[in-house]
Amino acid sequence: MGTTSALPRYQRKAVFTADLFERHRRMAVPLSRELRARYGRRAFPLRKGDTVRILSGSYVGREERVAKIDLRGYSVTLDNVTGKTADAKLKPLAIRPSHLVLTRLNLSDPWRRRLLRVPEGEEPTETEGARGDAPKPARAEATPAKAASSPRPKKKAKAPSEATP
Repeated sequence: MGTTSALPRYQRKAVFTADLFERHRRMAVPLSRELRARYGRRAFPLRKGDTVRILSGSYVGREERVAKIDLRGYSVTLDNVTGKTADAKLKPLAIRPSHLVLTRLNLSDPWRRRLLRVPEGEEPTETEGARGDAPKPARAEATPAKAASSPRPKKKAKAPSEATP
């Protein structure tokens, strides 16, 4: 769990050989001033569904929702933050957590609510539903629509090529 050495090579080794739970801790992002005053914490680990503000780069100042967290590469993918590839396709940009500040927390997880000491009766104001987003359909409703669609045509199997002796 980490290292006690001040030597850079051991610091780098600790980063590259960290377990998943250590990587999750290293993905902690500072809270905004409002959240810091409300919860009494300076930083908190990121989670999918949180809203963050970008502090550096070409997207500076934008607030976007976290779409994906890559613990292996210590990077975060945000909604609507993309770059163009060489063949002009849009690809999501990976951003380091050190370039972000948490502005809204996803409080749908009871473990997270307990850590922040959010009362059970209090309505989570920072969840996805509070932003005015349309609620996602229930799983049972989405299944019949999927079954009603026509199935994909099957691909034909290729004939094995004859090998020359």
